[in-house]
Amino acid sequence: MFNLNGQVVLVTGGNTGLGLGMAKGLVKAGAKVAIWGRNQERNQLAVEELTKLGGNAASFACDVTLPAQVDEAMAHTLERFGKLDSCFANAGGTGVRGSLLSQTTEDWQQTMNLNFHSVISTFRVAAKHMIARGQGGRLIATASIAARMGLPGGGYAASKSAVSGLVRSLAMELGRSGITVNAILPGFIETEMSLDTPEIFREAGGRRKAVNKLGTVDDMEGIAVFLASPHARLMTGESIGFDGGYSIYPF
Repeated sequence: MFNLNGQVVLVTGGNTGLGLGMAKGLVKAGAKVAIWGRNQERNQLAVEELTKLGGNAASFACDVTLPAQVDEAMAHTLERFGKLDSCFANAGGTGVRGSLLSQTTEDWQQTMNLNFHSVISTFRVAAKHMIARGQGGRLIATASIAARMGLPGGGYAASKSAVSGLVRSLAMELGRSGITVNAILPGFIETEMSLDTPEIFREAGGRRKAVNKLGTVDDMEGIAVFLASPHARLMTGESIGFDGGYSIYPF
């Protein structure tokens, strides 16, 4: 039901963590995968790992906070694979931490550039290609359950909330072109980035999960394949909680 043979999928920040987890699921389902990341060494290691799984993968150096690099990476991706069916705007990070009173406007802007404006730049070039091609497509962003729950100490939760608003707006704008737009809101999943989050959030992530287990990057495989598949054609404008029940647990 979820065979992605013939599809080309882009995963930004796909050289490690959640992005690499999604990329693994996509190549296992038969998709060709383009990886964008700033670290060339990690990019190459990710491609090698995906190739060992039998996948057709390639990586392209890109800092998604720089629109010119996004445009260039998309040009190289299309040159390599010829088309793009799905785009996972996954790259992001914790951003600048600090209280409302301690952070500058530039601090907040840096976090928004990393987690929100980068998604806009990535989706813009992907949607432009999809509309011109006339075959529709899938745009999927990685947000965070912090968009619903809040998280003190900086603009991270605010930037991820903005992503949820963006996918609703773009779902309305791009739907008639056959393009669906959704966001995944992971809870605490053990990655290099999550281990750098405040201890109170990590502790709550384990204690509040209804399923009584922490997530791993392998858990990202299935949801990525589903959202890239034809079976998700009626799902759009959604921010999908993927947190083991963290956001519904009563205490």
